[in-house]
Amino acid sequence: MKQDRSPGTGPELVIDQQRRESGEVPGAGEGFRFPPLLATLGHRALDNLNSFGRLLLKDGRPFISLDPDYLVEKSCRLTGLTDFGEPDFSTPFRILMRSFVEDARLNLLGRITVATEMLRVLSNRLRMTRDLNQFPGIAAERIVRPMFITGLPRSGTTFLHALLAQDPACRAPQVWEAMHPSPPPETASYLVDPRIARTRKELAWIDVLMPDFDKCHTIEARLPQECIAITDHSFLSYVFESMYFVTSYRRWHDRQDKTPAYRCHRNFLKHLQWHCPGSHWVLKAPSHLMALDALFRVYPDAQVVVTHRDPLKVLPSCASFARVLRAPFTGPIDLKELGGEVSRRWVDSANLLTELRGTRDDLAGNFCDVGYPELIRDPLAVVRRIYRHFGRDLRPEAEAAMQRFVVEHPKDKRGAHLYSLEQFGLDADLEREKFRHYTESYDVAVER
Repeated sequence: MKQDRSPGTGPELVIDQQRRESGEVPGAGEGFRFPPLLATLGHRALDNLNSFGRLLLKDGRPFISLDPDYLVEKSCRLTGLTDFGEPDFSTPFRILMRSFVEDARLNLLGRITVATEMLRVLSNRLRMTRDLNQFPGIAAERIVRPMFITGLPRSGTTFLHALLAQDPACRAPQVWEAMHPSPPPETASYLVDPRIARTRKELAWIDVLMPDFDKCHTIEARLPQECIAITDHSFLSYVFESMYFVTSYRRWHDRQDKTPAYRCHRNFLKHLQWHCPGSHWVLKAPSHLMALDALFRVYPDAQVVVTHRDPLKVLPSCASFARVLRAPFTGPIDLKELGGEVSRRWVDSANLLTELRGTRDDLAGNFCDVGYPELIRDPLAVVRRIYRHFGRDLRPEAEAAMQRFVVEHPKDKRGAHLYSLEQFGLDADLEREKFRHYTESYDVAVER
C-alpha cells in the first residue's frame, strides 16, 4: 500500500550504512521524545504531565493527535518512504485508533505513548517494505519447523522461551530486533549491533513508568521477545489489549481471521533471518491459544509447546500484571472490571485450545504439553523431553548453556509479585468451574 506521491520524487531505497554504523537507526520515539528530565524526576513529573493533559482536554485541545491519517502521513515524512506493503493493515489500524480515542480513557502520557508506538510500527512497515523491494532474497527465505511456546499467561512461557533460546544453534527474536527490525540484522554484527544500546535506553523508561514491572516480567534488549511484538505490525495483535482498555477493538479483533497476522509474522521472521539464520525459530506468546487455526494455516509444520498451570494461580497474577501495564496510561482502574475481563479472555482461550485439539487428530504430534510444577522442578528434564518429542538433537553445548541460564535466573530473583483473586473480584469456586473442561482435559495440577 503506497501513499500518493509523484513518481521519482521519493528518496533512493538504500540502506544508509553510515547511519547504521553510527547507531542512528530510526524507530521508536520519532515525532516525540520524552524529556530526559522526566526520567530523573520520575512519577511526580509524570503526574504533573497528566494533570497538564487534563487541563488541555477540558479546553478542547487533545495536544497529541491520534488521527490515523495524520500518523500515516507523519510516518511517511519521518522515513521519506510511502510503500507500506500489503494494504490489509489499514482497516485494523483505523479500528484500533478509534478504540484508543473512544474506549481507552488515555491520559496525556497514554496519548504520547500510543502516538509514539504507532509511529514506530508504521515506520517499521515502511522500512521493511523498502528492504523487501530492494532485496528479493528476503521473500525467498523459508521458515521451517518453527517451535512455538504458548499456554495461559504466568504459566512459565517466558521462562521456557528464554531457556530454549539458549541453544546457540537456534534463533529467537530478541527485543531489540523486534523493536527495530530494519535494516535486517547480520550474523557478524548481531552481538554488537548499535540498536541494542539504543533499545536499552528506551527500555530504561519502564522503570520510571512502571516501577513494579520487573516483579512481573523480565525484559532486556537481548532477551527473547514474544510474538505480539511482531504481530502488532499487522495491527491484528493482542498486544494492544494487554496495555490499554481498547474494548471495541478487542470485540472486533476476536471475530477476525488471524491469518493476515501470521503472514505478517512469517514475513517478519524472514526479514530477521535473511542474513542471520539459525537451525530453527523459538517463539512464544500466550495469545497463540486464540489463533491456533491461523498459526497452523501459515506454519503447517509448527511444533507447539503448551504450558499448563492451575488457573487460580494464573488469573490474579495475570490481572495484576495487566494493572501494572495499564496504570500509567489511563485513569483510575476498576479492579473488578479488569478481573472479569482477564477471566473471560483466558477461559475462552483455554476452551479454544481444547476444541482445536479435540477436532484435529492430524495435529496430535505437533503438540507437546508441559506442566508448570514439572517445569519449575526440573527445567532441563522438560527441555530434553521437548527435544525428544519433536525429534530434535539436544547438543551438549546447548544443554550446558541452558543449565547456566537456570542457575543465573532463579525464580522471583527480582522480588515477589503479590496479588489475590479477591483483589480483582474473582471467586475461586466460580473460576474453578469455568476452567473445569480445560483442567480435566490436560490433568492440570491444583496448586496449594
